[in-house]
Amino acid sequence: MKILYSALLVGLFAVGAFASGPSFHPDVTFAGSSTKGWHSFGEARWTADKGTITGTPGSETGGWLVLDDSFQDISLFTEFRCEEGCETGILLRAEKMPDGGMRGVYVPLNDSMLDASLVTIDAKGAIVKRDKLRRGGLLARITPPPSPQSQAGGGPRPQRPNVDLPLKAPDTSLRPHDWNSVEIFFDTNTVRSFLNDGHQQGAVTEDGGYGPIALYAGGKGAVHFRGTAYMDMSLKVRDEEKVGAGFRKQRLSDFYYSWGTAAADFNHDGVLDVISGPYIYYGPDYRKSREIYYAISSNPTTEFAADATMEFTADVNGDGWPDVITVMFGGGPGVQLYINPKGEKRRWEKYAVGTGVQSEIAILSDIDHDGKPELVYSGDGHVRYAKPDPAHPTDKWKVFDVSEAGYGASHGIGAGDINGDGRIDIVDPYGWWEQPAAGADSGKWKYHPAGFGQFGRGLMGGSVMAVYDVNGDGLNDVVTSLNAHGWGLAWYEQKRSPSGEIAFTEHMVMNDRSTKNAGDVTFSELHGTGFADMDGDGIPDFVVGKRYFSHLDTNLDPDPRGAPVLYWYKTVRNPKAPGGAELVPHLIDTHSGVGSDVLPVDLNHDGAMDVITSTRFGTFIYWNTAGHSTTASKK
Repeated sequence: MKILYSALLVGLFAVGAFASGPSFHPDVTFAGSSTKGWHSFGEARWTADKGTITGTPGSETGGWLVLDDSFQDISLFTEFRCEEGCETGILLRAEKMPDGGMRGVYVPLNDSMLDASLVTIDAKGAIVKRDKLRRGGLLARITPPPSPQSQAGGGPRPQRPNVDLPLKAPDTSLRPHDWNSVEIFFDTNTVRSFLNDGHQQGAVTEDGGYGPIALYAGGKGAVHFRGTAYMDMSLKVRDEEKVGAGFRKQRLSDFYYSWGTAAADFNHDGVLDVISGPYIYYGPDYRKSREIYYAISSNPTTEFAADATMEFTADVNGDGWPDVITVMFGGGPGVQLYINPKGEKRRWEKYAVGTGVQSEIAILSDIDHDGKPELVYSGDGHVRYAKPDPAHPTDKWKVFDVSEAGYGASHGIGAGDINGDGRIDIVDPYGWWEQPAAGADSGKWKYHPAGFGQFGRGLMGGSVMAVYDVNGDGLNDVVTSLNAHGWGLAWYEQKRSPSGEIAFTEHMVMNDRSTKNAGDVTFSELHGTGFADMDGDGIPDFVVGKRYFSHLDTNLDPDPRGAPVLYWYKTVRNPKAPGGAELVPHLIDTHSGVGSDVLPVDLNHDGAMDVITSTRFGTFIYWNTAGHSTTASKK
């Protein structure tokens, strides 16, 4: 538990500990006191004790502990500690050579860069040749040959303004003579290595090769390895598909068009319809659909959704018919407005109304209480919102910067009344911004630093952040995933000092596999969230799932092939629980996951909150059959 006080934040949230254990499900975790199943090669002595392997070099050229089993594509995790003067690393796809030596890809562990090389090893175990591999392995499983542009260099990267953020990236560099963790994924032609859960260090070699892994001990000091675990990555395992109790699953589409959904009565027949990507699915059976723009699906393994990372609906032009807003982060189309043609059987007119979207998450919220929602997001380094001119709604929307530059985040955004003054405030992983009494449009809002996220592999921040009273004490709390591309789900209890100062206490609900998690449920990539009263008790609950292949079919994110689950977490007010409440997981599905958000909505007006999600696997409705009376908390 940690308490986040606005006035005492500087430097408090730089987390130094690396991830505990592998992010994948290992086939084997070494826990023995002998090196059975391995054999030595070269000039080093190897021993084992209670899961710790120690290599002591017999000469500076050193030697190897070679696994008896062989692999081509492999996931490997270990923790290591080097004594003074030691040199160490890991050999992958170690092939025997005719002269009695070996050849393979070597990842050295004595430097934070983990610069991999193709090495040749002689019959005595000495490395006699090193060919450094080129860097690579970003958003592609199979790294392509370098383009002329990449060889020429990409120019200077934009610099983030120098602001004092309450969440600071931990130092994940090599810690000499201390324990470090390394996780390595060698798949096809790409080696991805992560030191102390930091940024990827990628290298590219020729595809092919087959052989064991080997640990190296060289130099003058001993090296220790513990928790060594590995998995045959070429063997794919699919979890059994299950739908949770109280839900019925309906698939609207088999194709990958979008990561966002919305619901409205688009054709004025009195029934809610669903929009996801280019298609409106018409209620009440949702078996008929019509495209509002060209329906071109994306490749689920190699592409991001082409047009709609997020999708919303509102009557933007005030004609009484709901329109559609799509949002694409980065250098794509930005914010697009599609005007409802009022029943005409054609595609809708499109208008580019915004650019510069930095965040992968946005929300619609009526920030200024004028009865019309604004689009809240991060752009150009700012926390901001945008709204149309009522007289010219299809022109570029006016942008209002809530924060100074540097506080915008790529992941995590929310809105709600934090301080109880009746005005809507905005939250992101770096804290919250208090809406001024003079009104939302009156200038920069007062910033209150707080940390609502955690770093992993260089990323942090979640999805839609919920603001509601979790424990029933009359103060609104914050519920959020902590790393959309990693681990973590928590609720932050609001505390008030006698002088009225607001602080937040973190209550972790789910972290990685090394922690005790609510309901023994653990999954990564919590990139899509929403909230609503799912069980009709009058208290909002939290809906969250895993975004499968969040960074495409790569190994950039932990456990990318874990089951694409979807859960709702019941808010239980329990005086005996830390903070007076707990979030208890209930399964919705094991085979859809989420996109950029999740939409809870009572589609058929039966008083039970249904759930809609759009993912790489298609678009789905989960009909709530439990018969609850519910109240929506996310529009």
